[in-house]
Amino acid sequence: MHDIRAIRTDPAAFDASMIRRGLGAQSPEILVRDQARRTAQTALQEKQARRNALAKEIGQGKRSGADTTALEAEATTLRGEMEGLEKQASELDAAIKSILESLPNILDADVPDGTDESANVVMAQHGEPRDLGFEPKPHWDLGEALGMMDFATAAKMAGARSTILRGPLARLERALGQFMLDLHTEQHGYTEMVVPSMVNDAAAYGTDKLPKFAGDLFRTTDGRWLIPTAEVPLTASVMGEMLAEKDLPRRLTALTDCFRSEAGAAGRDTRGMLRQHQFRKVELVSICRPDHSAAEHERMTSCAEAVLRLLGVPYRRVVLSAGDTGFGAAKTFDLEVWMPGQQAWREISSCSNTRDFQARRMNARFRTPDGKTVAFVNTLNGSGVAVGRALIAVMENHQQADGSILIPEVLRPYMGGMERISA
Repeated sequence: MHDIRAIRTDPAAFDASMIRRGLGAQSPEILVRDQARRTAQTALQEKQARRNALAKEIGQGKRSGADTTALEAEATTLRGEMEGLEKQASELDAAIKSILESLPNILDADVPDGTDESANVVMAQHGEPRDLGFEPKPHWDLGEALGMMDFATAAKMAGARSTILRGPLARLERALGQFMLDLHTEQHGYTEMVVPSMVNDAAAYGTDKLPKFAGDLFRTTDGRWLIPTAEVPLTASVMGEMLAEKDLPRRLTALTDCFRSEAGAAGRDTRGMLRQHQFRKVELVSICRPDHSAAEHERMTSCAEAVLRLLGVPYRRVVLSAGDTGFGAAKTFDLEVWMPGQQAWREISSCSNTRDFQARRMNARFRTPDGKTVAFVNTLNGSGVAVGRALIAVMENHQQADGSILIPEVLRPYMGGMERISA
């Protein structure tokens, strides 16, 4: 959500960010409605003052026996005018809110210009794609040949974009999630949480998923929403809270199932398990002071990178362009991992700084120790990382000529010492 006072103060800066996102100037319509609302509110206050004065005059007149008919008639007229102004101000307020909640976050100044992902900038690369010495297979061929990845049976019971894992491959998926949680809690200072998989409208709205992304979510018959990521319940855990500055930053993590309709992904990544309706992900969330959020963004991204380094897969960090940056983000780093079976870099983590965009919607604030300053917190979220995508990255990068998969050393304690998955 945007601060209307900031738009009034510097509409050009607000419009510049919207234009960079390809939306055009938005402040003229907002400020016209805002001025009309303020005019209506001023008129309402003036009429309220007059009505209060009339009430005194009528009271005094009645006590003195004077004729108050005209004054009472004026009061009746004022009451009708006030009701009209209240309705007008309320309608304008709702219209402004509707506009503001539909507009994306203000971009950080150093976000590169560009209309889409083609303008994203590779910042750094860790590791080089290896020559495996044979024609690498994509994960769907590897998994089916092992007899441990079953798309047909999953589709029979759940439809497209579903997968069943069996045996050691299912255990490897579980191992990846546990490894990530242990790494982030024991070495990176995150607090593990177990959170609901369903949330109410307030939580989904506060984390900028409603109303814009309602079509991408699954809704229950009683009006709750299946979470698209643990970002939603983790971030919403501070909804409506007044936090103490000494308790910041608050770093949270959770391993959850995530549910997405993939409404906008028709025809994309239909093979394999890259894009599923249900998948598991380790999420990282930080709640911090505004002046710490840029450093926290770097720290969070580095924590996600540590997962990929330990798994021994080549990856690169990419900063998203203005046109590719998500709705709620002021700046986003994507981590892309090399998939030799697909001969492509694929996103495996997205770490975003939302600044105070979500905090305003949630009314999440903090107070300085002296008690004099109250401000909105900054919230950040990132994948630490997507478990299913980590699984296929391990499969494709550590595949062997005979179709087996070497298990990275860091995962072997979670696999009972197993070193290789074979048919």
